[in-house]
Amino acid sequence: MSLYAVVDPATGEVVREYPTATDAQIEDALAAAARAFGEWSKSTTVAQRADLIRKVAALHTERKEELAKIIQREMGKPLDQSIGEVEFSAAIYEFYADNAEKFLADEKIDLLEGEGSAEIRRSAVGVLIGIMPWNYPYYQVARFAGPNLVLGNTIVLKHAPQCPESAAALQQIFLDAGYPEGAYVNVYATNEQIAEAIADPRVQGVSLTGSERAGAAVAEIAGRNLKKVVLELGGSDPFIVLSAADLDATVEAAVDGRFENTGQACNAAKRIIVVEDLYDEFVDKFTAKVLAKADGLAPLSSVAAAERLDEQVKRVVADGATLTTDGERNGAFFPPGVLTGVSPDSPSAKEELFGPVATVYKVADEDAAVELANDTPFGLGSYVFTTDPEQAKRVADRIEAGMVFVNAVGAEGAELPFGGVKRSGFGRELGRFGIDEFVNKKLVRIAG
Repeated sequence: MSLYAVVDPATGEVVREYPTATDAQIEDALAAAARAFGEWSKSTTVAQRADLIRKVAALHTERKEELAKIIQREMGKPLDQSIGEVEFSAAIYEFYADNAEKFLADEKIDLLEGEGSAEIRRSAVGVLIGIMPWNYPYYQVARFAGPNLVLGNTIVLKHAPQCPESAAALQQIFLDAGYPEGAYVNVYATNEQIAEAIADPRVQGVSLTGSERAGAAVAEIAGRNLKKVVLELGGSDPFIVLSAADLDATVEAAVDGRFENTGQACNAAKRIIVVEDLYDEFVDKFTAKVLAKADGLAPLSSVAAAERLDEQVKRVVADGATLTTDGERNGAFFPPGVLTGVSPDSPSAKEELFGPVATVYKVADEDAAVELANDTPFGLGSYVFTTDPEQAKRVADRIEAGMVFVNAVGAEGAELPFGGVKRSGFGRELGRFGIDEFVNKKLVRIAG
């Protein structure tokens, strides 16, 4: 089977295969992107580029049903969530269309001494490579492409091998919106071809969303060649329950936070940490809701993903944990489950579980909750549920993560920066910070 292929995880059917790019095609893509930067980017204004990205948003909205069905075939996402992803992607493009001129406006600097003026002028840096994952085929691209195309950077995009159809659909959207050849180029590249492309002197930066291993490999190549990198990697986000006026609502939030996209989200609530006076009641309610999700649960992205999760869960149980579930893996379908009694000292406790399995821990108090929340190599997102506003602020300050959501899940927005610390990567996407990563902040100092 070809490296790039659509394999329906629900049936295992190979829907369509796509040919891997030749070296000549990769060279053509880089040359076109460099040419577009020298011609299109240099000759257009921010306002003109904002108009183009607004057309991309409109085309997402116009084609949302078709686009949603594509990723349902590719990686098994339920249709309603697939449509939601397309709509969120459109909102991201619209956000940058609305705000690009403000975000990229010249910024005056007050001089400490001397006459004249000084200001920062923001401009594009050149060709960027984007390496995208399979779990959010449109949203991940929007986070990267939206701000950078408005800025004037040009993009060579390598999507996940199991997402070639959505990759082609996105390429068509950018062409139909009016982008010139080379402004956005999709390539069905191998890892080796992308490694060589990162080192190419025409490329000025690379953004990757994916695994730790992939992030480390890309960062090594980029560092060796002095290229800017943005990495959004794994997560093992804590969901801390310290108090609750409505425990049922908190349990529902925990279920939603864990099971969106069948649990295949980097910033899912993967470790549920509950204070001991709420623990027993919480676990009973939470487990009942989790097991009830067995009917109608979508498949994981592939059989391989389900097999990998199965191996991880078995290791956790072998280390002494208890798994409560109702069923067994069937191909790419994985039964929802709850792990309790996991020792924080177990090597398995440090792994990211990518699927419909939640781990619940019992802690004595706030201090113990924060200590456990931070006891992970990851630092992407986190969730804090409490009825005490001062406690919420205090705990938010103590958590080692790039994002903290208080009494809310699913509260991400186009205007809110997304990213992590520690082994979850570095750099930010979305909001005004997302447009400020691959930019030349040029100082212009004029003497009086």
